[in-house]
Amino acid sequence: MESNENAQAELVTFFKTLCDENRLKIVGVLAQQAHSMEKLASILDLKPVLVLHHLNKLTEAGLVRACIQRGCRVYELHTDALHAMSKRLLAEEALPNAVAELTEDALDRKVMMDFLGRDGRLKAIPAQQKKYNVVLRRILAEFPVGERYSEKQVNAIIKRFHDDTATLRRGLVDLGWLKREAGIYWREE
Repeated sequence: MESNENAQAELVTFFKTLCDENRLKIVGVLAQQAHSMEKLASILDLKPVLVLHHLNKLTEAGLVRACIQRGCRVYELHTDALHAMSKRLLAEEALPNAVAELTEDALDRKVMMDFLGRDGRLKAIPAQQKKYNVVLRRILAEFPVGERYSEKQVNAIIKRFHDDTATLRRGLVDLGWLKREAGIYWREE
């Protein structure tokens, strides 16, 4: 799980770094040859301080490195790192999973922002199944794995989110996220 989170963080950093137009221009110029910060500023008609900012971002991401040539600090594209990073991050088996999880996280945040009030309670129960599932996952997080609950206890937890405890409880059970037997509820792994 942790390596997957690291891959996601690295993927986000990679794309955030390269999604800036000026950084892409710098990468394009450095792909041809190494240049000083001042020369890059001149070529791209940008302020040196802005070029330095972008070079720092590219360096932090491991895409550019600084070296000394003829007593002058120049920046070069770190092509080996770029190839290794793109190969690792954009691998057929890695990219779909990472992108799907990042997209799911973004959807979850948006749904929760749209449906939760400032008090943490639902403004409404989503009609769309995908959004409804996001809300149910949030409620499910309130139930530790393995603990047993009476229906009254389940309703008390759900009521913190919305008064329609029956609909939300039924949703959790119907999806198999909460198990129910003889009036007792629990969450399995």
